[in-house]
Amino acid sequence: MDTFTALHAAAKAACGAQLFTVTLLDRTAGLAWRAYSSHPDDYPVTGTKPMGENDWTRHVLERGETFVANETAEFSSYFSDHALINALGCEAAVNIPVSDDELVQGTINILDKEGHFTPERVAALESLVADNRADLLNAFKAIRDGRNEQSH
Repeated sequence: MDTFTALHAAAKAACGAQLFTVTLLDRTAGLAWRAYSSHPDDYPVTGTKPMGENDWTRHVLERGETFVANETAEFSSYFSDHALINALGCEAAVNIPVSDDELVQGTINILDKEGHFTPERVAALESLVADNRADLLNAFKAIRDGRNEQSH
């Protein structure tokens, strides 16, 4: 079982996770790309999107703080795909940054029903990500290395 699949299973068992994705960052290009998705038909692991510059970016990607929104109105201004998120039965989101010693390298994104992310659930998910940080960073590096090889 790979790192992302194992973390997804652990998060689902610990707190529930209707939608689970992993996003990696390419700061040089200013892009983010999805490296794992529990719903590959709705959220495929291909393509990129601009990192953007907004309060979410400053909160998660620059300061390295977890973003928690327990209703659609709290994230809809940041997530242009909020209608699809809602169609999947998710009205709450948590985005947990994964940092090396200097910068956020990616995020673990977990979505579920409205009000789902209590302080206890968020703390459990943050601990889960922290406990798997080294494996996640290794997986991020392997993916980046593979992408770099494909581009040459």
